[in-house]
Amino acid sequence: PAESSSLVDMASAIASTTALSSRTSVRGGASIASRRFAGADTTTRPLRRPVTTNASGMKVAVTGAGGRTGSLCMKLLAESADFAPPRGLVRSDKSAAKVKKLVGGDSDDAVEVVIGDVSDPSACDALVEGCDSLVILTSAVPKPKIASIFVAVVSKILPWMDAKRPEFYFPDEGRPELVDWLYQKNQIDAAKKAGVKKVVLVSSMGGTQIDNFLNTMGDANILLWKRKAEMYLKASGLDYTVVHPGGLLDKDGEKRELLVGVDDTLLDGDRRSVPRSDVARVAVACLAAPEAKNVSFDLASREEGEGVGVTKDVGALLQTLGSKEYDYSPVKNSPVPLP
Repeated sequence: PAESSSLVDMASAIASTTALSSRTSVRGGASIASRRFAGADTTTRPLRRPVTTNASGMKVAVTGAGGRTGSLCMKLLAESADFAPPRGLVRSDKSAAKVKKLVGGDSDDAVEVVIGDVSDPSACDALVEGCDSLVILTSAVPKPKIASIFVAVVSKILPWMDAKRPEFYFPDEGRPELVDWLYQKNQIDAAKKAGVKKVVLVSSMGGTQIDNFLNTMGDANILLWKRKAEMYLKASGLDYTVVHPGGLLDKDGEKRELLVGVDDTLLDGDRRSVPRSDVARVAVACLAAPEAKNVSFDLASREEGEGVGVTKDVGALLQTLGSKEYDYSPVKNSPVPLP
């Protein structure tokens, strides 16, 4: 299975709706392999380290490090003098090579790569051992029903046909109840046990909307399971930040004004997407920004050239929330049991 969830982007485009952020697909079956952990296989390859990395800086673990947003986070962390070489969890040698190619560098210690799976609590324990912070970038990934895509395309061409949406399903081992709830719970539990000081969870907008299109994919209620994990993190006692991006764009970062809000109010406007490069940048900034302490917020962006200019200061951006707080009251009539 692929680690980047491009199918979610496809679902967003076809359905003309706000996308679930496209992150790493995680399922059971892989084993830990890291030379730094006792009793582990010694075959994991550390990647190259840029000269700007600070060995004594904040040590950050990243799950979903092989995904498109996760690999961007790894690159930002590896290139910053404020952080020690980051430790990323990936599911395959192919993903490890992808991170290596993206990060680059002149030596062999830019990043640490652990091959494992968040379905395994011991893998999560090994990942966060000795780390100061954790960035969670894992998500269930829907798969399309091929015939339904054909019908959807034809319905857009033939004027006498009612428009049809494609249909999606989740593999049994990759359904949201597991990936977005129980496996994220594994990560949060491991962080708490290891004494991790900060957890940044990259989730998705739409968690307040029981009828959001993304919840209908495979009848899996993916946004509600994500909300359950967010509520678990909030109640954990850990210093946390939850980022709810809108539809992810494969565009350059630091070229737009960013927008923040709470409770999915940004979905009422016409700017409901954000470059994944900016999502990665915001997630990394939230690791140390005091304005990000125990905050959940929605994230979108204007088009290039719109607004007051490019958003550079994430702390100042979060200050614009003022006294607004994300409302984690139970969603009425939720088919997912929420606290």
